Amino acid sequence: MTEQIIQLVHLVGLGLAMLLPLANPLTSVTMLLSLGQNIPKAELHRQVRQGALYVVLIILVTFFLGTWTIHALGISIPGIRIAGGMIVAFIGFNMLFPAGTAPKDLPGDGTTPEPSKHREVPSIAFVPLALPGTAGPGTIAMIISATSKLPDIRPHYAEWALVAAPVIVALLLGGLFYICLRFADRLVSFLGHDGIDAISRIMGFLLVCMGVQLVIDGVLEIVQDGAM
Repeated sequence: MTEQIIQLVHLVGLGLAMLLPLANPLTSVTMLLSLGQNIPKAELHRQVRQGALYVVLIILVTFFLGTWTIHALGISIPGIRIAGGMIVAFIGFNMLFPAGTAPKDLPGDGTTPEPSKHREVPSIAFVPLALPGTAGPGTIAMIISATSKLPDIRPHYAEWALVAAPVIVALLLGGLFYICLRFADRLVSFLGHDGIDAISRIMGFLLVCMGVQLVIDGVLEIVQDGAM
């Protein structure tokens, strides 16, 4: 049983290492501070909770149903890896070389201006905070690519660990998303915009590397299939 627990910890660690650079909550923090300025504080906190739930659901649905869906649509695994790799690399380049900066007039005292009585409060929980802010196309492509390798690793891991690991990873990422967005103002005050920018650029470099590797894996799989 101890060995199986170690296997579970190993799988969770791999899942976080793969998805954390992609599901970067700092991107959603910037979106929240920019788009949530005219949303009442209580409503904003409710939408952050909703967004965290959406992140968990997107990850789990993609893991357990993503491979079946692409097969039903006639999309090959190498195609998913190459397309996903290009998306991941594109996101990484955008994070490395951002086109603009975050808005300067962000609320820093934890207060939110009251919206106009005639203005409808926007819903930003699903789009853009959860999708594509955190669980975006790159995250989805990475999950589907990882699940395609399950038959190769299944003999080396306990079956319950293979089922529990994605659930734990999804819950951890959802919890991290909630904490970062719930305390977005404090996070910006602590790290500063320069600190968040530096972390985003490091994440961007890792994403470019992961995207290139995904493309290489997809091309190699096509070449190997053609040679057989």
